[in-house]
Amino acid sequence: METGLLIKGIGFTILMVMGIPGNLFILIRFLHFRIKERKLRPANKILMGLALVNLILVLNRVIPQALEAFGIKDLFSDTECKLVLFTYRVSRAMAICITSLLSCHQCIVIAPANKLWTFLKQKVPSNVTMIMIVFFCFNVALYPSRIIYGRARRNITLSLYTLHLVYCDCDFGNYTAYILNGVFPVVREIIVVGLMVLASLYIVYTLLHHQQTIKGIRSSDKDNRKSVEYRASRAVILLVAIYVALFGMDTSVWIYTLSLYNISADVNDTRIFLGASYSALSSIVVIATNPKLHRGLYLCLEFHGKSKLDDSTS
Repeated sequence: METGLLIKGIGFTILMVMGIPGNLFILIRFLHFRIKERKLRPANKILMGLALVNLILVLNRVIPQALEAFGIKDLFSDTECKLVLFTYRVSRAMAICITSLLSCHQCIVIAPANKLWTFLKQKVPSNVTMIMIVFFCFNVALYPSRIIYGRARRNITLSLYTLHLVYCDCDFGNYTAYILNGVFPVVREIIVVGLMVLASLYIVYTLLHHQQTIKGIRSSDKDNRKSVEYRASRAVILLVAIYVALFGMDTSVWIYTLSLYNISADVNDTRIFLGASYSALSSIVVIATNPKLHRGLYLCLEFHGKSKLDDSTS
């Protein structure tokens, strides 16, 4: 096996090992809380939605990338390519929209209770599920091109305006379709990331102001003032920082592809790796920063350890 393919296969396998169990654990735990407690906090609904789209993204794109790197050929038909390409684009778009919603929601939660913020505090938390459904409908409507132009890879001549993806090609046929399908998602993502960054900056400002306010208070009292919202805000900032860093690199590569013709599969593989990295890393951040989740993970590990010990002594 070529060294490049081996590195690619190992890289995508690592993303699978991090992303699939991590996002599955988040989904199962939050579903357990929903059934047991008959309710779920709005922030946890958003995190559950994020885990779902991240899991779909990893299953949909990362597994085929790893299989192709390890030598498995011709995995998809034309219809399967259309479905895979469409699902990948929608799930990636949902990941950025839900992350932005998470940062905006947390911004609203910790904001002071003036007239404007009070209205948002009443409306947004109670409608996060509907907002995510609206995002989904919008993103589904934005990507019919993947169904129209997607096809299984074959040894035939394609136009210069083709994206070569693993097992599949997306042949736009002409320059206008190629550019429009590239520019619209970039514009949408710049707007959504802009909202995400502004909300995060406001959260940072609020946290710094909070620290200044409690200066001089005894440390024990300070600890009591660090609410769930305060800890959640730091987790949101970390998620946004990771996304913005990966988004910047991903978008730079995407803009680069728009300036060229007949882009090689390696360039698109790089973009997919950057996008999938967020789906894998975010699950680790969410578990590590959410008290309910990492307590649940600790109990699972403790139970597993006791089970192994009982098996060895029986």
